[in-house]
Amino acid sequence: MGKIGSTLRSEILRLAKREVRSVFMPLKREVRTIRIKLSGLSKSFAPLARMAKEEMRKEEGKKLKLEATPEEVKASRLTPERIRNLRKKKGISQRELGILTGVTLSTVAFWERGKFRPKADKKAALVALRKLGKRDVKKMLAEMAAGKEKARPAKRKGKKAKVKGRLRK
Repeated sequence: MGKIGSTLRSEILRLAKREVRSVFMPLKREVRTIRIKLSGLSKSFAPLARMAKEEMRKEEGKKLKLEATPEEVKASRLTPERIRNLRKKKGISQRELGILTGVTLSTVAFWERGKFRPKADKKAALVALRKLGKRDVKKMLAEMAAGKEKARPAKRKGKKAKVKGRLRK
């Protein structure tokens, strides 16, 4: 009886292995083909990712700037009325025009009243501002505001500085 039992067990084991192999081998082939496809996709994705990164760098470097050629600056005639009309046409305040050109609010007011005239670099900024649309101007203001918020350190709260034995408020 022992020989029949062991023969039966070995036969069952052989048939089970064959059955598992018949189910497992197609799955193994399918996994292999999927891995090959995945490898090909990842290889084709790498150059695309590199190109996208380069485009992002170009876009960052291409940020809107107020620049004009010297010929345009020389040819432009900026009167107080034209400066005011330019500002109104772009839909910005005197303060915002000052932020864009790098001057104070009072300087812009003096330009518009005719008390001062813009210097060459500020005149170039105004000439360049003519070329931009309202959306571009608003975008530049938003970028400048975001840049200032990053540059501004957070205020400290809590301890007060001592000055010669007295508290400083």
